[in-house]
Amino acid sequence: MLSLEKLSAGYRRLQILHAIDLEVRQGEIVALIGANGAGKTTTLRAISGLISPTDGEILFDGTSIGGLRPDLLVRQGLVHVPQDRALFGRLSVAENLKMGAYTRVKDATSALDQVYELFPILADRRRQRADTMSGGQQQMLAIGRALMARPRLLTLDEPSIGLAPNLVVQVLQAVQAIRDTGVTVLIVEQNASQTLAIADRAYVLESGSIAMEGPGRDLAADERVRTAYLGM
Repeated sequence: MLSLEKLSAGYRRLQILHAIDLEVRQGEIVALIGANGAGKTTTLRAISGLISPTDGEILFDGTSIGGLRPDLLVRQGLVHVPQDRALFGRLSVAENLKMGAYTRVKDATSALDQVYELFPILADRRRQRADTMSGGQQQMLAIGRALMARPRLLTLDEPSIGLAPNLVVQVLQAVQAIRDTGVTVLIVEQNASQTLAIADRAYVLESGSIAMEGPGRDLAADERVRTAYLGM
């Protein structure tokens, strides 16, 4: 579904990614792990159209999408949830969710029902302002808003950041549930242990280059990964 071929990207004169190769197959959860500054967020920003590649290709369903505007990618079914969540704080939960359906207005009611089924707390608090919710609830809202666009591929940037351990479990369980509905997921996470446990495959990014790849459980058992990223 998604293929990065020798992708390089960065910010002005600062090169962050160096000719990385990565693929995401339909129906998978693929994890991208690595230390701070390794280039994980830059990878997702390039995929989602927030920055343009300096070299290489990004293919979505076999079509080159490098440099396309984010709104056009959303219409093609590639939807991104950024690390900062980017919610409309003064709007209610329901209003935030409806904003996510701007490309799928005809499907909005059924999409809303599915989001409320996945995250019942959002249904309970549909009239509450987004900026008055807890961090975990805001993360659920950000993911729910993305699902309103009916993505085929959902990219998540650090969805567990700043959350209590029990909420991390809830969010990652929701990621599995999303995959089970047929949505493919590419997730960037520093919470490597729990993320590798749910990932079909994973990549380790070091200094802008792919250092390792393989099934999630195999990487979780690898001594180098355990020492560097799992604190073992």
